[in-house]
Amino acid sequence: MQAFTAAVLAAFVGYGASWYFGLVDGNFALLLFLASVVTGVYWLAERFYFLPQRQRAVAELEAQDIKRRESLTQMGITQVDGDIQEAKVKLLMQPWWLDWTAGLFPVIIVVFLLRSFLFEPFKIPSGSMIPTLLVGDLILVNKFTYGVRLPVINLKITEGNKPQRGDVMVFRYPPKPSLDYIKRVVGVPGDTVAYLNKRLTINGKPLDTNALPDFFDEDASQYFKQFEETLGEKPHRLLNDARRPAFVAGIEKFDGMENCSYTVEGVTCKVPEGQYFMMGDNRDNSLDSRYWGFVPDKNIVGKAFFVWMNFTNLKRIGAFH
Repeated sequence: MQAFTAAVLAAFVGYGASWYFGLVDGNFALLLFLASVVTGVYWLAERFYFLPQRQRAVAELEAQDIKRRESLTQMGITQVDGDIQEAKVKLLMQPWWLDWTAGLFPVIIVVFLLRSFLFEPFKIPSGSMIPTLLVGDLILVNKFTYGVRLPVINLKITEGNKPQRGDVMVFRYPPKPSLDYIKRVVGVPGDTVAYLNKRLTINGKPLDTNALPDFFDEDASQYFKQFEETLGEKPHRLLNDARRPAFVAGIEKFDGMENCSYTVEGVTCKVPEGQYFMMGDNRDNSLDSRYWGFVPDKNIVGKAFFVWMNFTNLKRIGAFH
């Protein structure tokens, strides 16, 4: 068992290292599921086989010690050297290969269940959601608001709420579902979304916007035009780069592309049933639905709602719109 367990642990380490160095596309949900299954099997084996074996060995040791003492007493020897307590502790102790498998199962299964069905942590890797979310923000995503989904296969098993305009949502990137993206829901099924001359219109109605003081992006070391826009029930902030044209360049072919029309002024799309149109708050620095299309319901991961840590700026901690 030691050699087999060492091989299993080495396989997990090898997968993690390959993922870290970019040799494979990692899937943390799958890795956590497999770790839960493997450590769960060891935990059951420990509870119903290995531990009873060690307990029987301790019982045999105790029986032998009692028999030895009785034999010595019959011989008139009352002072008996030797304490088996230390030997009992060693016999009951888990070997390393059980400590690193069965011993980790309770922690791994709790993390797996919390992450799969309640809240999942993410790190913001890019500036596409500035000023709402900054690079380095560590956020929590609600996994049940839009319906509970089975981990790994992402199959919805409860209906939940429908995504609303203005929600900040994490989803599987349609061109490459192994990647998770985060954007704001701009268009829901049936909406006609137009982003022309950097002005957002939903179903023919331009959204209300108010100019705010320019935003200084520390990473880019420059100022950007900042606005407040009301999308859904609550307002949120967005950025525009005056140097970038309204024209959408570098469009990829995508399913439902016939629902969109592109001009020098921007893009207009009719959102298909069961799909969503997503945009970043950093409007001129966001690779979003304007470029790669709609997000189907099956790709939804959850609703982002809280920054739980930013190691360079603790003031970032808190809820956001």
